[in-house]
Amino acid sequence: MALKPVRPMKDGLVAHLPTDVRAALRFFAFFLGNGTLDVELLEGIDYREHLFTYGSDLEMVIAVFTNVLEVDDHGQTLNDGDAQYRAAQWIRGRCDPEYRVEPPFEAWETELHGP
Repeated sequence: MALKPVRPMKDGLVAHLPTDVRAALRFFAFFLGNGTLDVELLEGIDYREHLFTYGSDLEMVIAVFTNVLEVDDHGQTLNDGDAQYRAAQWIRGRCDPEYRVEPPFEAWETELHGP
C-alpha cells in the first residue's frame, strides 16, 4: 500500500495530521473511553469517572500521549504503544497514590501546548 504524502502548507507546516497519527489518536481515545487503556497496568482501576469529572486530568492524559507520540518523515507513528503506556502511567499515578511512575516523567512529557 502506497503512503499518502503529507501535504505541507506554504510555511512548511503540515496542513492536516497524517492518517496514521489520526488513527493512533482515535484508538487511544477508544481505549481510554471504554476503560481498556493498558489493561495490565490499570487492572482494577476504573479511571473513567475520575478523568471525565475533572477535565484537567483528561487534558493532561491527552498531552502526555501526544507529547510522547513520535512520527516519522512520512507521517507514520513510531511508538503509539509507548505513548499509550506513558499516558496509562500518568492515570495510574493519579488514581493510585502508592504507584510510582518509572521512569519519572520529564517536563517535556507533561507540557501543555496552546493558548
